Amino acid sequence: MIETVDLTKKYGDFFALESLDLKLEKGDLFGFIGPNGAGKTTTIRILSTLLAPTWGEAYVCGHSIYTHPREIRRAIGYMPDIFGVYDDMRVIEYLEFFAAAYRIDGPERRRVAERSLELVDLVAKRDELVTSLSRGMTQRLGLARVLLHDPQVLLLDEPASGLDPRARIEMRNLLKRLQGMGKTILVSSHILPELADICNRVGIIEYGRLLACGNVQDLLAQVRGRPTVRITVVGPPEPAARALERCPEAMAVTVKEGDVVVALADGVPNASPLAARLVAEGFGLVALREQEVNLETAFLELTKGALARPPASP
Repeated sequence: MIETVDLTKKYGDFFALESLDLKLEKGDLFGFIGPNGAGKTTTIRILSTLLAPTWGEAYVCGHSIYTHPREIRRAIGYMPDIFGVYDDMRVIEYLEFFAAAYRIDGPERRRVAERSLELVDLVAKRDELVTSLSRGMTQRLGLARVLLHDPQVLLLDEPASGLDPRARIEMRNLLKRLQGMGKTILVSSHILPELADICNRVGIIEYGRLLACGNVQDLLAQVRGRPTVRITVVGPPEPAARALERCPEAMAVTVKEGDVVVALADGVPNASPLAARLVAEGFGLVALREQEVNLETAFLELTKGALARPPASP
């Protein structure tokens, strides 16, 4: 559904986007992760045919951004990170106005506007003024607007930016629902844990370069390394750490934040020998759990070094 080949955007000597190779299949919910200025918005604007690349190619629904921009615009729904609304319109009027811009006429216009309101759970606000909506509701109204013409592909630039925790949860649930309808969704964010729960694939971008791309679990596996467990015991952790240092199943033992952190030796499938050693030596075992690697940890590890290299001066 989306493919880029060597996609590059330069401003003078500065690379806003450098040799991006990306491929999204139908039904993907793809998280585009990176800090502000990483190249996410540049990529989305190129895919939506609003910005011309310096070189490289991009296809959306099989159409080239160079030769078939009109077809691409019919196939996508693009929601920028900041968009204006007409404050003096009611919610239903706002959607009908844009439905008319999509050349949806007659009774069909009201029908698609009502359908979009249902999709984003704003039916109760249909007759309210747009200016009365909260930030979260305004974001959902913006998403309703891009759904009016039933696009195959959604390009969403920081849709959860500035939302409170409840509104972010509602936005995540909405994105999952749209994926379930068969939409292909590219959603950018700099809030890393937000995308780990909902995306089947993610890409990590920094300084215009795609550093990693793939299934969330595959990316976590890249940085997980040796299995590590955190152990909580009754009393100070240091004596327990000394006891585990004598355990052949432990490769490395440290004390961190009141817990004993143990990296397992090669070939050790689980931490049961460590628990047995502690119990045998009289320690009260409170908790033993594998140390998780989350998407934020993966981001920091995968961008190590890249973050230290500043971009070229314009």
